[in-house]
Amino acid sequence: MFIYISLLRFLGLFRLALPASSRFLNGLLAATVAAALIAIPASAADEPATPETPAPPTPTPAERPPLPSRSDAMSADLLRQLPAKEFVSLTAGTDEFAALWRPANVGEPRGVIILLPGEGESADWPLGIGPLRRGLPDHGWHTLSMSLPDLSGPVYPAVGNVAEDAAEPLAEEAETGAEQLADDSAPSEAGYLPEETAAVPSEPAIDDTETEEPDEPPAAKVDQAEQIAERIEAALAFARSKQPSTIVLVGQGTGGYWAARYLQQVAPSDVRHLAMIQPRQPEGQNERLEQLVPALKLATGDFFYKGGRADLSAAHERLNASRRIQHPAYRQVELPPPTGDRHVDQEQLVRRIRGWLDKQT
Repeated sequence: MFIYISLLRFLGLFRLALPASSRFLNGLLAATVAAALIAIPASAADEPATPETPAPPTPTPAERPPLPSRSDAMSADLLRQLPAKEFVSLTAGTDEFAALWRPANVGEPRGVIILLPGEGESADWPLGIGPLRRGLPDHGWHTLSMSLPDLSGPVYPAVGNVAEDAAEPLAEEAETGAEQLADDSAPSEAGYLPEETAAVPSEPAIDDTETEEPDEPPAAKVDQAEQIAERIEAALAFARSKQPSTIVLVGQGTGGYWAARYLQQVAPSDVRHLAMIQPRQPEGQNERLEQLVPALKLATGDFFYKGGRADLSAAHERLNASRRIQHPAYRQVELPPPTGDRHVDQEQLVRRIRGWLDKQT
């Protein structure tokens, strides 16, 4: 481009030096100008285009780790708050879980009591389970308090002292690490409402005409009843390692149902005593509690609070079922109404359980 412009300037100066009538000069000048005009766009086109800056790649969202289950979270809280010497790690199949162990405070222990909390309750739940776990060793009993896996479905009303549980928040929340809400409506069996889950955002529609990825096999559904039975078996194996003379299962709420179900299905010869505190039938289980418990033919203590018409009616059904089959060692105990003093009420429960144990062993 620069060469053509210089040539035009030279020809212009050269033309001024020659006669104006020179046809040759005029033709040469016109041809040169035309060639320069044609070369200008061509030379511009030959220039390389400025490369475009590529767009930054879209960041891939990091996968969020799965949240721990409620029972695992409560066990982690207990691990931070209770002495390490009280914890034992038990294995049920491929599942490892924590249990709380307290040896008897006597020279000749009477046996081992395995405590099964209700749905949503921890191994040191401040109503029922915790006081029994800490109180019975002073009366000659080892205690092993286990945790149960989370159950699907809605959580049922509170076990144990219903009126007391709804009246005020737990004083021992800092000790147990488990959260509990006070509500005018009936609280859950654990003393609080089920955890809310975050809403899942809607996913964009997938075009079926695109290349389809192979479907991943669905995750195997966990049989929760089998999982609970495995945990009870692991707790019994630990108790048997202490070579006790007596093993007693004590279940609270749905824990009473699972203890009775295990004894019915497995019928271990070294477990001859069952105590239930306000037992309840879990969601999704078809076998009714009043049919399950009397058929065990074991020394059975059925402790219940007169908290409502439904609870009283269920207790009467269990009692009548045991009478129809003439159960030899079924005893039902109505617990006194709450006094408003949590410590006094829980001591009352420990005394009633201890009195029943003294008559049976």
